Amino acid sequence: MKVWPGKPYPLGATWDGMGVNFSLFSEHAEKVELCLFDAADASRESARIALPERTDLVWHGFLPDVTPGQLYGYRVSGPYDPASGHRFNPAKVVLDPYAKRIGRTLRWHDAVCGYRVDHPAADLAADRRDSAPFAPLAAVLDPAFTWGADRPPRIPWHDTVIYEVHVKGFTARHPDVPAHLRGTYLGLASDGAIHHFRELGVTAIELMPVHQSASERRLVDAGLANYWGYNTLAYLAPDVRFATSPDRAVAEFKTMVRRLHDAGLEVILDVVYNHTAEGGRAGPTLSLRGIDNRCYYRLQPDDASEYQDFTGCGNTLNALHPRVLQLIMDSLRYWVLEMHVDGFRFDLASALARELYEVDRLGAFFDIIHQDPVLSQVKLIAEPWDLGAGGYQVGNFPVHWTEWNGRYRDTVRRFWRGDGGQVAGFATRLAGSSDLYESDGRRPSASINFVTAHDGFTLEDLVSYEEKRNGANGESNRDGSDDNLSWNCGVEGKTSDPAIVSLRARQKRNFIATLLLSQGVPMICGGDELGRTQGGNNNAYCQDNETSWVDWDLAPADRELHTFLREMIRFRLDHPVLRRRRFLRGSSSRRGAAKDLTWLDPDGREMTDEAWERQAAGCVGVRLAGDAIDETDECGGRIVDDTLLMLFNAHDREVSFTLPESVRGEPWTRVIDTAAPGTRPAGFRAAEAYPLGARSVAVLLAPR
Repeated sequence: MKVWPGKPYPLGATWDGMGVNFSLFSEHAEKVELCLFDAADASRESARIALPERTDLVWHGFLPDVTPGQLYGYRVSGPYDPASGHRFNPAKVVLDPYAKRIGRTLRWHDAVCGYRVDHPAADLAADRRDSAPFAPLAAVLDPAFTWGADRPPRIPWHDTVIYEVHVKGFTARHPDVPAHLRGTYLGLASDGAIHHFRELGVTAIELMPVHQSASERRLVDAGLANYWGYNTLAYLAPDVRFATSPDRAVAEFKTMVRRLHDAGLEVILDVVYNHTAEGGRAGPTLSLRGIDNRCYYRLQPDDASEYQDFTGCGNTLNALHPRVLQLIMDSLRYWVLEMHVDGFRFDLASALARELYEVDRLGAFFDIIHQDPVLSQVKLIAEPWDLGAGGYQVGNFPVHWTEWNGRYRDTVRRFWRGDGGQVAGFATRLAGSSDLYESDGRRPSASINFVTAHDGFTLEDLVSYEEKRNGANGESNRDGSDDNLSWNCGVEGKTSDPAIVSLRARQKRNFIATLLLSQGVPMICGGDELGRTQGGNNNAYCQDNETSWVDWDLAPADRELHTFLREMIRFRLDHPVLRRRRFLRGSSSRRGAAKDLTWLDPDGREMTDEAWERQAAGCVGVRLAGDAIDETDECGGRIVDDTLLMLFNAHDREVSFTLPESVRGEPWTRVIDTAAPGTRPAGFRAAEAYPLGARSVAVLLAPR
C-alpha cells in the first residue's frame, strides 16, 4: 500500500477526495503503526503501516488508496513503565482520539487491559496478548452532508427554558415515535417528540452525553450498562447507541439537529471532558492510555503509576497539557461548526479549571474559551463542582459562563420541605441569586435554576421518598446521595391514600411554579412533567430499562401535571417581569415610578429585618412591578409588563395574606393557585385577605 509523508494537521483521519491523511500526537512514543481492518468482526488487521513522519511530536502519513468507511486503529510502541507514567503496549490496538465515526464498539475481554489481570504484580506487568479482536475501532468519515438552510435559533439566555433529556429514555416507549426509531437521534427528531417539546414550550434541548462512551466491565458482567453515558471514549464521535446503524450515526445526529432547529429548538450537549472510560490504573487500554498516558492524564507527582482523581471515575484528563487542551478545543469547535450544536453543559467543570491542585477560575481553559471566536458565542454551562478539595465552586466561574445553581436546588427543596430559617435564602434564589453572580458583572441568566436533574430523585420521587432505593444498581444501596432534601408527605413510596396523593400533587406544582417564577434560566428534568418515577432510585446511571425510560401511559394526574407545567412556561414567556436581564434592585431608577421589587409579610407590609427573622417558618410575598423594569427590547422600546404579586406558603396551614395596593388601585386578579389548580380567575381588592392555602403558591396580577 502506498504511504506518503502526509501532514501533521489536522489531527485524526481526514479524507480529502484523493486519499486519507492520518495523524496522531504522542510525545513519548517510539513508533506508531496504523492498523487497517477489513470488517468489524475481523480478529486481526489486514495491514499494519508504520507512520513515516514525525513533526512537532505528531506522527503522520497519507494513504492515497484508503477511502471513507475504512476501519482503523493504532499500535503505539514505547516503554511500559507505570512508575514513570508510561503504559505503552503495542499489543493493544488503540482508538484514535480524533475519531469522528466509530466503526466497532468495545468488546470486553482481559486482553484489552495493558497489564496481566491475573498477575501478582497487577498493572506493573505488561500483557502481551493481542487486543485486536476486542478493541474499539474508528472508521474514516466522509463528511458530506447537506445542511440546507439550517440556522441556529440563537435564543437569548433570558428567554431560554432548558429541557434535559436522554435520547433513548425519552423515545424508547413514546407511542408517537415510529417503533424503528425509538431510542435514536431520529426518534428524538420525530414529529411526536418535537410536538411534545413545542407544546410544552421549552426552547432548548439539553442532551445527556452523546459522545461515544463505553460501559464499565463490572456493569457489563452484571447485565447492566452505563446508560447515562458519562464514560466518554471518543470526543468527536456521536454515540452509535442512538443510531439506527453504526455507519449512520453522524448523518442521523446532524438530521436531528437540523429538525430541532427547524422547530425553533436549540441543542445543548452535556459533555464530559474531565475523565475518560479508561478509568484508574486497573482500567483498560483503549485509547489515550496507550497513546501517551503521561501526557493525557493527571498523575500523582510522587508516584506516576497512580492517577489524580478529581472525578470519582479513576482518572482526570490533563487539561494542563497543551495538546490535551487542543483536543478539547478541537472537539468543541467540531460540534459547533460541523454538527451545528448551540452550546455545552460541562460535567464536573471544576476539574477542568484546576491548575495543579487548586481550582483556578482564570485557568488556561477558560482563557482560551473566552478568546475563541466560535466557542465564545455559544451557550456555556458549568456543573461547578468536582470531587476534589475545594471543588464546589458555585458562583465562582467567569463572565460568559452560566452555572447549574446547586444552592438554588437545595434552598428550594428545604423551603418546600418546611425546614425553618429558609425564607431569606429562598427569596434570594427566587430573585436570581445576586449574591453569587452580580459582583463579577454577570446577570441573572448566569443562574441555571433547577429542582431536579438526571442525577438524583425525579420530581415524583422527590415528594414520595426520603430514602434512596438503589439496590438494582448492584452496589448494596451504597451509591447515590444520602442527602436528598426530600419529603415523602407522610408515607414512603407509593400510596393510594387520597390525602397524601393530593398533597404530593400540590408539592409538585409548588416546585414547578417556583422554578418558572424565579429570575434566571429554568431547567426541567425530562419526564418530570409526566410524573416519571424511578421507584426511589436516585442514581439510575446503569438502568437502561423501564426504571429510566419515560412511561407515556399517562394517568389523569400525569396529564394534569403536564398541563400545569405547560401553562407555567407560557405564563413565564408571556411576562418579561419574570425574565429580567438585570438584577432586581428593590427601587426604581425613574422618578415617580414604582419599586421594581417589594418583599411582603403576610400582613401585607414591606419586610423589615425583624420580619425576615420572624418568617423563619416559611411564608413570604413578592411584588414585581411591571412598570419599573427599566429595560429595552431589541428595537430600543421600553419594556412594560403587568405587575405580579407572588405568594409562597410552606406552612402546613392556611395563611390569610393581606393584599397590598395594586397599580392604580385596580383589583388583583388571581391567575395561579397551586392549592386550587384550574380555578377561574377571581378579583381581590387591596387590604383584602387572600386565603393562601397550606403549602401553596398563588400569583395575582394587576394589568399594566
